[in-house]
Amino acid sequence: MSSTLDASLPVNPAQNAAQNAAQNAAQNAAQNAALDAPSAKPAATKPRAGADEIGLPGTLLDDPTQQAGTQTLLRGLAILEAAAAGVRDLRSFGAVLGTTRSTTHRLVSSLVQARYLRQVHGGYLLGPKLIELGTIALEQMPLTAVARVHLAALADETLDTIHLGVRDGDDVLYIDKIPGQRGLEMRSRVGHRMPLASTGIGKAMMLDLTPPSWRELFDASRRALAGVSFRPDHNLDADTFVKRMTNYAAGGYTFDLEENEISIRCVAAPVRDASGAIVAALSVASTIPYMPHERMEELISVVQRTARAISQELGWRAPQPAARRIRR
Repeated sequence: MSSTLDASLPVNPAQNAAQNAAQNAAQNAAQNAALDAPSAKPAATKPRAGADEIGLPGTLLDDPTQQAGTQTLLRGLAILEAAAAGVRDLRSFGAVLGTTRSTTHRLVSSLVQARYLRQVHGGYLLGPKLIELGTIALEQMPLTAVARVHLAALADETLDTIHLGVRDGDDVLYIDKIPGQRGLEMRSRVGHRMPLASTGIGKAMMLDLTPPSWRELFDASRRALAGVSFRPDHNLDADTFVKRMTNYAAGGYTFDLEENEISIRCVAAPVRDASGAIVAALSVASTIPYMPHERMEELISVVQRTARAISQELGWRAPQPAARRIRR
């Protein structure tokens, strides 16, 4: 009878909506609490030495003010970072996060189902979904757009001409240029090509190659510039070129000592992507009066700093010291 009487009462849409919202909120809170509830031995008391060693957001994970859903999200991201750093099994994931085995298994299983992780013999690896997202991220961040703000800052700091280039076969292709502020002009331009081995920016893209490859590219450069006259003291032979490249590779920079254009010198450094491969290079160039050897030496760290900043935006991470190994 009560149900009949309730059905005959007028319906209040606002009241029903409020009741439904309250019920949903209560259910969600109960679910989140169940998912992240501490066990009899609180997970927060477990040591998580490995988290600091691989740069995981330990402070955020330990923050008691984080909402349950946010904490779960951060844990999932921490698992992906741990997998990228070499963690492979559930026990190690749990040690990094400070979570129980059941919680760790639930998080890892969800990431596998969503294709952010993949299970293989011996543990877990990063999954294909991350490759898809990484490809999209690269497409959304073209090199010139990422680099431009850093190149502009370098131009303001040095007052010199700034170049950005990529490798195209045996040539360097200039894809961006910021003219210097000293009233000088160079023949380089966006879309211009020059042999790799004849320019500082081109040699910077050769740093990871072997001496035989250096010789081949040097010979290709000489053939391409057969009709160009060079000052005698800058008309290098192959042995001298390889010796210089060996020193450059050890230092992570290159010089152009009028090897491309008379009276023009430059300091260059490579740009790397997430895999660590050299994908571009940048240079600071000017005439000899503004580029004595002393200043070129001073510019090495400045140019490398800018190259690293661009590389980091492309996903590159500096190699970690050996002491920061993950504890197993």
